[in-house]
Amino acid sequence: MVKVCQSTIINAPVEDVWSVLRDFNGHERWHPAISFSEIEGGDAADAISAVRHFRLTDGSELREQLLALSDKDRRLSYCLLEAPLPLMGYVASIRLKPVTDGNATFWEWSSEFHPPAHRRDELVKLVTEDIYQAGFESVRRLLNGRPVAGPTRTTSEQPVARLIPEMRQLEPPGASAQGTLTKAILVERHGGPEVLRLAEIGLAPPSRGEVQIRHTFIGVNFIDVYCRTGYFDLLQPPAVPGMEAAGVIAAVGPEVSGFSVGDRIAYACPPVGSYCERRNMAPDLLVHLSDDIADATAAAGLLKGITASFLLHDVYPVKPGSFVLIHAAAGGVGQLLMQWARHLGATVIGTVSSDDKARIVERLGAHHVIVYSRENFAEAVMRLTEGKGADVAYDAVGNDTFGGSLAALGIRGHLVSFGQASGPVGNWDIGRFSSKSITISRPNYAHYTDSPEKLGPHINRFFAALRQGVIKIGAPRQYDLARAADAHRDLEARRTTGALVLRV
Repeated sequence: MVKVCQSTIINAPVEDVWSVLRDFNGHERWHPAISFSEIEGGDAADAISAVRHFRLTDGSELREQLLALSDKDRRLSYCLLEAPLPLMGYVASIRLKPVTDGNATFWEWSSEFHPPAHRRDELVKLVTEDIYQAGFESVRRLLNGRPVAGPTRTTSEQPVARLIPEMRQLEPPGASAQGTLTKAILVERHGGPEVLRLAEIGLAPPSRGEVQIRHTFIGVNFIDVYCRTGYFDLLQPPAVPGMEAAGVIAAVGPEVSGFSVGDRIAYACPPVGSYCERRNMAPDLLVHLSDDIADATAAAGLLKGITASFLLHDVYPVKPGSFVLIHAAAGGVGQLLMQWARHLGATVIGTVSSDDKARIVERLGAHHVIVYSRENFAEAVMRLTEGKGADVAYDAVGNDTFGGSLAALGIRGHLVSFGQASGPVGNWDIGRFSSKSITISRPNYAHYTDSPEKLGPHINRFFAALRQGVIKIGAPRQYDLARAADAHRDLEARRTTGALVLRV
């Protein structure tokens, strides 16, 4: 994924600049590369999901779709549906603000897309100079009453319309620029579950080094909530959330080995974008699924199983005789941590918020269960360990449990803080930890999984534990893709146990 962001100052009132740019079908008036444009189906030019079909001066044709438009914020976003260029997943935004000193306008034009690696610099330069900077100059001329000039020349001395035929020749024989539409959950701004909206977005054929995946089930995880709210910067709106899914290879781009159409696969990795029917991505971190692993199980358990693997074996290696405290023990990761830690010989103490969840945790083999809504869990841990305290606490709850987790640890205890479902933990004076020589870690999922070499051992360990019955993954709670917002509401309200998946 590359990001391009350009900005300029236009010496004209913001209302005048916005009146030009908000017309989704008006770019032929001002952009030098465009000779003709029309809105398909007779839709209004400012209608969300309107598609503009336009022709460049060399005869090349493109289609783009309006995703969002706000007159209040003077902002719009759109995506590329079809183009003779490999600008995969291209989504762009235009934003205007009045300049406080003087009657002028600040204009920001930005985009994200996946270019083929060998053409990255070429395409970034084209978007930056021949689309954005040329557009800035032409609108400036239009509003200043000057004739709109021909294309602004770059150092290559070629306008965008003349570059396209040459780029097309570089595509492999038989490659098609014809894309398709796919349904996806779109986040147009950071916020609550209500910002998750079902939409149709453009999907190009897979480029060099990419495969196209037809999803069957999509995992729902708390990291998706962090991306939706903006706490993690993995998602910049407008974009599609999600990092985990299972499905089938639907198409294979050039220079891909080891994967064929029809292969069953799963993944649990960036970049975000799994909340959709189909997507393109590099296959480096895809996992082949054997017949004994169902799609729903893979989508429900892969990210959680990988997480449990590195938490128990790398972040803090659990040994026989360890006292292990696990918060949210009835949750997706919590259930796996609890079963696996017991298999490793630990005494497992789980905390839950209700009696119903306590019964689930007891059935899965916890030695002790604490309902923290009616009992001080730190005091209970000290009682259960006869004053020794826990050797390690796995805490994904955050604000509500962090202080208690510290109190529940024994001498040289270790706190693994790997989430914050109840909010950030805040600031702590580390000098206080010396009273028990406590250590703390805050592991980042990507740092343990961002290459095949790092990911492979966790995949093998997780699938082996699943096949041997060391861990069991219950049937996940399923939601239709269109109900992604409901899944997020239930997850955040702690109304669920186990895993959640979106059904495609």
